[in-house]
Amino acid sequence: MGGGGKIPYPKEVWSPAGGWYAQPANWRVNTAIIGAAVIGIAAVTWSISADREHRDKMPEPGRFFPSRNWSRQIIEHERQQAAKNES
Repeated sequence: MGGGGKIPYPKEVWSPAGGWYAQPANWRVNTAIIGAAVIGIAAVTWSISADREHRDKMPEPGRFFPSRNWSRQIIEHERQQAAKNES
């Protein structure tokens, strides 16, 4: 019912993907390292993009606007508006 064992294969065959039944012993560590690298690159790219973002027109108060949480220009504008409203 299990389909039998592994089929015999030539041991001298090499492929970039690891060949038949490849499962290196450290695949979890390699995957974690690559995952951390991808997340790090995405975070740096996100940060640079947020720093370079420029808006000619600010969003209306109270309206949902995703970049309101990370755009420095919008955050400073809303602080100025809040300070103006308090005084």
